[in-house]
Amino acid sequence: MPDLFETRLSRRWRVLLVACTLATVAPMLLIPQPALTSAGRFAAIALAVCQVAVVWWMDRRPLVVTLVSLFVGATPELMHLQLGPGVALIVLTTLSWLRPARISLWGLGAAVALFTAALGATDRWLPALLWSGAAALAWSWGALGRARSARRESEARRMVLQERARITRELHDVLAHTVSLMVLQAAAANDVFDTHPAKAKLAIEAVEEVGRQALDEVRRLLGVIGDDRDHSASSPDLDDLDRLAETISKAGVEVTVHRHGSIDVASVVAESAYRIVQESLTNVLRHAGAKQADVDIRVVGGQLAVTITDTGGGGDRHDHGGGRGLDGMRQRTTQLGGRLEAGPAPDGGFRVAAWLPAHGHR
Repeated sequence: MPDLFETRLSRRWRVLLVACTLATVAPMLLIPQPALTSAGRFAAIALAVCQVAVVWWMDRRPLVVTLVSLFVGATPELMHLQLGPGVALIVLTTLSWLRPARISLWGLGAAVALFTAALGATDRWLPALLWSGAAALAWSWGALGRARSARRESEARRMVLQERARITRELHDVLAHTVSLMVLQAAAANDVFDTHPAKAKLAIEAVEEVGRQALDEVRRLLGVIGDDRDHSASSPDLDDLDRLAETISKAGVEVTVHRHGSIDVASVVAESAYRIVQESLTNVLRHAGAKQADVDIRVVGGQLAVTITDTGGGGDRHDHGGGRGLDGMRQRTTQLGGRLEAGPAPDGGFRVAAWLPAHGHR
């Protein structure tokens, strides 16, 4: 995969970089150089100032700045003014952190070539070898920092995409369930509006109740997106299944919830189980033509087993129009390390069964 990660230096970092470069050069200029004339000393100071000043533009043209700094830093060696490779190591480290290897390796190659040429011209081959090794280490240090920064950014991007997918699933579940119920209740109210006004009123009240529940859940999701920690609507869990069953029953499908033993599971597991039941019952309303549905919940062998069966026509009616119904349920189970089965029940109808780790696992 190509390296597209781009690092930029803030103004504060550039000030710090210039300060470090100045601190590296200043002590060397203060060391007495008996063989250096006044003109030579002035030239050395000018070269050092240039080497420090050019670092300020490291953020905009890092490779050009590195090459200029290396060339300016090698010149005093030809004048027998030993300033050391400190600045070169700083700019090399910064270059390999700011740019990918295909660019920063040019800086490393230039550093080795200039060190070898400048020190070799004065018959100092051992320092040339040591400086070249130090340049390689400086480049490696910057490249390691770049790799770590890229890894952190990639992980942050992956988490954002995961959260976006999760919120999309949540909105789908809430809206699909709510709209289905509201359409069915509104249709029922319209059918009996003239002949049975009392029943029509009950259906309209059910529409209002479902709408309020949907608004609460949408506010909660928007609160998560906005990082609003004061929103009062909490995530649904297994305790809310009775209210869900009552809502579905008012829409025409009698739902019974069976709980077996103590059910103590992680909150993320409880919410996923609730959404699976909600999506399954919504599919029953929209496609099954069933009059009855059963929800069975139990913890077996460290897993939460959730089974939803209905008395509808069975078949592949749950996989409707390429929607997100079964796909969303499978995503929930696999993300937690569980599994899901869906298909016609042996005695007719349709069956959805999910097994989720009770304490959650990603």
